[in-house]
Amino acid sequence: MRLFLTALALLAAGFGLAPLDATPASAAPNLIANPGLETLDAQGEFPECFEKSGWGDNDYTYTVTDDAHSGDRALRIDLTRRTDGDRKAMMLENACAPKVTEGHQYDLSLWYRSTSPDVAMTLFRHDKTAGWVFWADLNTLPQSAAYARTEVRTPVVPANTDQITWGAALYGVGSLTTDDYAMVDATVVPEPPVDPCEGKGPECKGQWTVQTAPSPVRAIHSVLLHTGKVLLIAGSGNDRDAFAAGTFKSSVFDPVTGRYTDIPTPEDFFCAGHVQLPDGRVLVVGGNKDYASPDGTVGYKGLRSSYVFDPKLNKYLKVNDMLAGHWYPSATAMGNGDVVSLGGLGEDAAGTVVNEHFSFAQNKWLPLGEAKQAWSFWGLYPAMILLQDGRLFYSGSHTFGVGLPGTGASVYDYEKGTVTDVPGLRKKDERDQSASLLLPPAQDQKVLTAGGGNHTVSPDAHRLVDLIDLKAASPEYVAGPDLPQGRYKDGTFQKGAEGKVYLSAVILPDGKVLETGGALHTYREDPVFEASMYDPATNTFQPGLAADPVPRTYHSSSTLLPDGRVLSVGDNPGDGSFEQRVSVYKPPYFFKGARPKITSVASQNWAYGSAQRITVDRPVVKASLIRPAAVTHSSDPNQRLVDLPMTVNGNTIDLSLTSNPNLAPPGWYMLSVVDAKGLPSVSKWVRIGPRGQVAAERVQSFADELAAAPRGPGHGDHGKPEAAKRGVKMPEGYDGCDHAYGEVSTCVPWKFPRKVPAADRCEWLKSKGYGVLDVRHDRHGLDRNKDGRACGKGDFRRR
Repeated sequence: MRLFLTALALLAAGFGLAPLDATPASAAPNLIANPGLETLDAQGEFPECFEKSGWGDNDYTYTVTDDAHSGDRALRIDLTRRTDGDRKAMMLENACAPKVTEGHQYDLSLWYRSTSPDVAMTLFRHDKTAGWVFWADLNTLPQSAAYARTEVRTPVVPANTDQITWGAALYGVGSLTTDDYAMVDATVVPEPPVDPCEGKGPECKGQWTVQTAPSPVRAIHSVLLHTGKVLLIAGSGNDRDAFAAGTFKSSVFDPVTGRYTDIPTPEDFFCAGHVQLPDGRVLVVGGNKDYASPDGTVGYKGLRSSYVFDPKLNKYLKVNDMLAGHWYPSATAMGNGDVVSLGGLGEDAAGTVVNEHFSFAQNKWLPLGEAKQAWSFWGLYPAMILLQDGRLFYSGSHTFGVGLPGTGASVYDYEKGTVTDVPGLRKKDERDQSASLLLPPAQDQKVLTAGGGNHTVSPDAHRLVDLIDLKAASPEYVAGPDLPQGRYKDGTFQKGAEGKVYLSAVILPDGKVLETGGALHTYREDPVFEASMYDPATNTFQPGLAADPVPRTYHSSSTLLPDGRVLSVGDNPGDGSFEQRVSVYKPPYFFKGARPKITSVASQNWAYGSAQRITVDRPVVKASLIRPAAVTHSSDPNQRLVDLPMTVNGNTIDLSLTSNPNLAPPGWYMLSVVDAKGLPSVSKWVRIGPRGQVAAERVQSFADELAAAPRGPGHGDHGKPEAAKRGVKMPEGYDGCDHAYGEVSTCVPWKFPRKVPAADRCEWLKSKGYGVLDVRHDRHGLDRNKDGRACGKGDFRRR
């Protein structure tokens, strides 16, 4: 009998889950007007309180039919041709639209039959300020010849929302018939959440712990593996002696045991790119072919080499070389499992204008002609975020130097090769080492860009935060709340407009964002000890969290762990030292009582558009997937949290995974649930989008007006393929350092703070720990007595 039941369970996992018995309680009133579609409008043509809706290029008809689930009428939609878009019936956006209460959740259900598998339950909300806006696609409905019932629970109704409207959207050729709509309040109301927090304990501020054993490597890159361990990559670790000796390092850290495993590292992955592949391997993109020349006139040179790290083997495996060298490249996971890599420096130290395309199916980089080109220089570590329709959003965050020409942010259509500016980003030339991320949930398509600086424009980092809603027809950045300020090493507070570069932003399983670390200056000085929590739902920062006691500036990164802790590593001040202590942060939710638990997951392999059953130990209000981090230089453009709408029956829940792989690129994710107190569970690992699966995309129309005036391939000064050979010449000091003083690894600021007179520069350098320096080219006037030694005894101003 046990074997028989096991076989039945396997069949259920392979062919879909039986629907939950989710009939709403009889006491809960149906909030839909005319739910059975029985009453027609004044013209007698369409059900009262419902409207025809949809968008795109398609041919369709609406029919009121007697093929009803109950009563005399139902509504049928036929789609006979589709290029894009959808057709649906929803409640009218007037008094007919159901009223909702902020903070509540609602179970939405209808009966349907369909000849198409391309049907999604879609949801709009009325914002008291912005009007009617798209909210979310909730689930994908399986094809059904007979009437079937579908039910799904809304996310928690956000602030400023007073009504919703919803319905089933048909986005493939076929027919869809719907009837008997229902909506009931399903709010779970236990004891009220304990936030906002006014105390001083860890339940309000969280808690940092510095690990006893330091990292054995200079952790410049950190990648969370689906084993729960963290790959720490140093390469030469910004150490020229290690580079000259061919000593390249990586280590795998186990955050449960605290142990490290050394990994043989074949080439210098210092300042490479990296990204998770769908099978859990890590693609490493380029790295360091050679360091910059001592006088700064020749920059760093990028590797063409590329490897994958296999967590099963704990080994790097070489793949074919890329088209060009890349040092500081981006690496963005696409919806089909491929990777697009842009920017960085080439083998000749020039800015690389060649796009690279890694085919996951072929396990190789594609040749020229197959890798699509725009022949544009995107800068160093450009933050390229995958959008729901497959385009890429360059947020304006980058490393070193000024922003790109134009507005500093843009949407790049990789398939068409077009680039369209997006306005509104403030101080676009001061976004060096800023933080950018796709805010949770990914379905909202909102991006936050925070902080940044530029030593050639302004000596101090700023605290600006800008937000953009990419679902808008004509999206643009708008000002957000300023970054909270912290303390310096001497205990003094930041003041005025002083902000941070090198800050990290980490999505947490409760849907908030931890902001931590950073420094005032882009030349790696003056660390800022501060951490805060950003809440996307309220667009506010909670300041005053516990600060990492270890400075985290240049070459630092922070990574979410599966149990909800955050790992922080790295710090590389201008004196060439490297901080190898490791800090671990427990957010406040660790100290607010027992957290919910996921007690079972029916399947670890999830198909797009499917329902996946889990059980929990208590009522929960939301569930989500978080993509494991691959961070360097405080940046991970692939970071995202994907909301999972729920169908609930007690402690058994069916989770609806999006059918759009651009929202959740295939791979391993951390699954977690959150209870009504805002406490998240420890995560379970699941893999979505198994190799070879092609999912039909359900894409909501957005950013329509951006298509009006895009720049074509080769915009700017790099419009010809020959540009691939010559690249873009980088200015001296692009990395913030003048290498003409001291050892070749010495970083003297290329530009001193304005408050430091020329005659006092040696005093300033001495206060930062610099000693006497050899001089190869004295552009800063540090060798006043011309003895070939900068900041020697005779070079200080006599007072």
